[in-house]
Amino acid sequence: MRFKEEINESYTMAEAIKEAQRCLHCKVPQCKKGCPISNDIPDWIHELKKGNLGNAISIIRAKSNLPAVCGRVCAHEKQCEGACVLGKKGQPVNIGKLERFVADFDSDNELTHEDVVEKSRGKVAVIGAGPSGITVAGDLSRMGFAVEIFEMEAQCGGVLRYGIPEYRLPKEVVAREIRYIEKMGVVIHRNTHVGVQITVDSLFEQGFDAIYIGTGLSKPKSLEIPIYQHGRCISEGEGAVSCRDLKRIRLATHFLRRVELISEGFMQRDELPVDPGARVWVIGCGNTAMDASRTALRIGASQVDVIYNRGIDTMSALHAEYDDAVSEGVRFNWWSAITEVHVDDNLDITEIVLETTEPDKEPVRQTLPASNIIFAIGATPATKIVRTTSGLENDEHNFLITRDVPYGMTTRKGVFAGGDVVGRQATVVHAMQDAKQVAMGIAQYVDAVSLMRAINMED
Repeated sequence: MRFKEEINESYTMAEAIKEAQRCLHCKVPQCKKGCPISNDIPDWIHELKKGNLGNAISIIRAKSNLPAVCGRVCAHEKQCEGACVLGKKGQPVNIGKLERFVADFDSDNELTHEDVVEKSRGKVAVIGAGPSGITVAGDLSRMGFAVEIFEMEAQCGGVLRYGIPEYRLPKEVVAREIRYIEKMGVVIHRNTHVGVQITVDSLFEQGFDAIYIGTGLSKPKSLEIPIYQHGRCISEGEGAVSCRDLKRIRLATHFLRRVELISEGFMQRDELPVDPGARVWVIGCGNTAMDASRTALRIGASQVDVIYNRGIDTMSALHAEYDDAVSEGVRFNWWSAITEVHVDDNLDITEIVLETTEPDKEPVRQTLPASNIIFAIGATPATKIVRTTSGLENDEHNFLITRDVPYGMTTRKGVFAGGDVVGRQATVVHAMQDAKQVAMGIAQYVDAVSLMRAINMED
């Protein structure tokens, strides 16, 4: 299987219109209620089935700054499609694939061009060019704000660029969505690390009226598992070795990012410590675990097992992603955990001890061959921005503290935050949902400050 080949094929025009014709255009559309950003789904599908693709994409873009992305990676089965009334009688309308078709068709044929709104309402800095930052920047730009994004990486997109594999989300799709918001007048500063090269205070000194922090979760969690070498535990006492010290234990986000950098030619294949024929174990059962396990197979692992300490009914991964992983050969170990890691003299993993404790059954312990372990168990925010910003506070889990009025403002006046960095961890579209609310909060705040300035000048 080709590593970078996108798996799911798009509709043809005839197929898209035929699928769109299945939509009932309900008076009370449950699909819209199921969409976190309240996309006007029946309206744009109605335009699509009439062949009015320009109208269709205009309706979509009124709510979404990332339609081609959402059409590919949103949790449709749990959201819009899961709420579709046709799903109760059989097959729901394939809303995600239709959205992808409309967005791709628009981009390929350059159907629509938004007029650039005069940027006279205020100046806003956005830290981070992931789904959250892109949404805030796009929404505020449409409202008449001059927006500048500061992104630490060379490429924009955040998790879209470095955390979702190419076969699910081609990077050119992400790049063209970024180009679209740049055409709207948003200025992007790449390779600019806020908290290291510049600070929030220096941004205010540059004349920004408000600042949005949408940096996501960049500090992955990990588990500590006892490590044994020749029968002796070496993870305790003086000179202890931890999981962080083993080069063949990697965090899923770091693993996926490195694979992407290798695929783009920025790193060499031998810089990824997963060799051809490797026996890989992935801990966790969310969509990131599915991405990591399928990617490991694509780069040549001989066998990949997912380990989850509960049952299939409680996994956070979409069933569609799980089904795809199974069809590609990923194996699943339910009610299981790694209780020991065995290493050789070079600290390379040789075996694991897997303990399975199914309900109402005796525990089963197995010693199994292993080459690599990948952790896919979540992440927490980095703290560089907090440490370099006066008046900015986070909680005991490093999430930024925000308030409801104006929505999203932190403990530092004029500084806003949203999405994963404030603890509202969810999917791409949920990050967008939260970001849209914060964008409104920023607009209200800047307008209020501008009004007070005007009143004080008159006095």
